[in-house]
Amino acid sequence: MKRISALLFVLCLVFTLTACSGQSKSAALIGGPDSKILVAYFSCTGNTGKVAEHIADILNGNLYEIVPEVPYTSAELEADNSSGRIAEEQYDEAARPAISVPVENMEDYDIVFLGYPIWWGDAPKIICTFLESYDFANKTIIPFCTSSRTGMGSSATDLHRYVPSSTHWLDGMRFPSSAARRAVVEWINELPLGVNKD
Repeated sequence: MKRISALLFVLCLVFTLTACSGQSKSAALIGGPDSKILVAYFSCTGNTGKVAEHIADILNGNLYEIVPEVPYTSAELEADNSSGRIAEEQYDEAARPAISVPVENMEDYDIVFLGYPIWWGDAPKIICTFLESYDFANKTIIPFCTSSRTGMGSSATDLHRYVPSSTHWLDGMRFPSSAARRAVVEWINELPLGVNKD
């Protein structure tokens, strides 16, 4: 009887400790007051760029635009252009469009907000170029995207394979093409960053 009571006590203790451990992990804040934030974004029409500007302004982060070495033309950006450059890149797993200017001092940043439009249901391949160009080990990436028609889908989780396993990802957010600053503030306040913005 004593053995059974002791066993039950140990099991209860293990269960309690496991539950507490899970709670503290999910409630843990990312970064801190001294964390350096980079807001990196790729935007051809300005929609993603506007959201990125809101984030950088709200969090006092540094803004970095991912600019392709070879710009996309208006014709290439047409949504129904199924045989042009964008379609070819999106269906080519090895496509890595070159970026014109690198990030300075990437090693200094703790948190990277990563923005992009949705192209053919996914992140543009230039985002893969960006992720493979730097060491994101032990950094936090927070994706966001803009789209007038489709949701975020698996675009963010598909990007996990391009960075080390020690990279920490937070759930992303899809914004409409004309996202208001208030919507961005509300999203940021839901993130475990330890901030509360107006």
